[in-house]
Amino acid sequence: MNAMTTQQQTVGLFAGIGVVLVVASVIGYVLKASVAHGRPHGVIDNLNTRIKAWWAMVLVTGFAFLFGREGVTLLFLFASFVALHEFIAPAGGRRDDRPAVAAALFIVLPAQYLFAYLGWFEPLSIFIPAYAFLFLPAIEILARATGQIPGRNEKIQWGLAICVYCISYVPALMALDIPGYEGRGLLLIVFLVLVAQSSDVLQYVWGMLAGRRKVAPVVSPSKTWEGLIGGVASSTTLGAALYWITPFTLTQAALMALAINVMGFLGGLAMSAIKRHRGVKDWGRMIEGHGGMLDRLDSLVFAAPVFFYLTRYGWT
Repeated sequence: MNAMTTQQQTVGLFAGIGVVLVVASVIGYVLKASVAHGRPHGVIDNLNTRIKAWWAMVLVTGFAFLFGREGVTLLFLFASFVALHEFIAPAGGRRDDRPAVAAALFIVLPAQYLFAYLGWFEPLSIFIPAYAFLFLPAIEILARATGQIPGRNEKIQWGLAICVYCISYVPALMALDIPGYEGRGLLLIVFLVLVAQSSDVLQYVWGMLAGRRKVAPVVSPSKTWEGLIGGVASSTTLGAALYWITPFTLTQAALMALAINVMGFLGGLAMSAIKRHRGVKDWGRMIEGHGGMLDRLDSLVFAAPVFFYLTRYGWT
């Protein structure tokens, strides 16, 4: 019964998202025709590109959800693989870095997702920060990388922490044993992703409509206090409205959504700071209008582990 309810609720949510995207696509088409008159227009073209990218992401995510826990785990494993490659690509240019990079991509990453899939929470929490962080420098030393090991190795370690360790907590939500919520872990992922991603969009919209004061002008000039407050408030309201797909009450869902929004904003800001330090605008070009994979995952980096542990210790 729970499995049927989960399936029905998931299909209903994706149908609702599809309706929203259809409406957004129509609005984008009308704006392009009536305001831009078919000519290039920075804001409208950016909006339409984002809508197209969202169509692609929703279709891919929905397809993975059809295969349940295995499909979701493989989806985020692939996302982590691409994101980690984007993050450490500059570190992989030296021949003596390649063994450590290969170990990160083909040993550490699959092992972390295996722990997430099996629900082995203790190795999930300590494998990368305790063991991989010690293992990878040893590989570089054995590969005769000398002189700049700390500088080069920290990119791989940071990449594993951000792109693999943090993101692996998303599929791990499906392994939580919540009384009265058995077999519905998929809906926790839907809640987390919808709240985090909608916050990004709503902060952008509010920033475009009312943005004046910059939050961090040096790190991320596009982020404003008006956009932040409006986006977080709107997305928190959305999270509260979705309480019926979670084990939370309405108030608890609002507070969890608020935590996701705050951590998502801090994660995005941290990733912007790293990009600024590296002198790049986007992590990659995988998703038209949205940069690379890591550009889409940045709001989940800080939010996923915090949401996981709040849920685990509050409801399991």
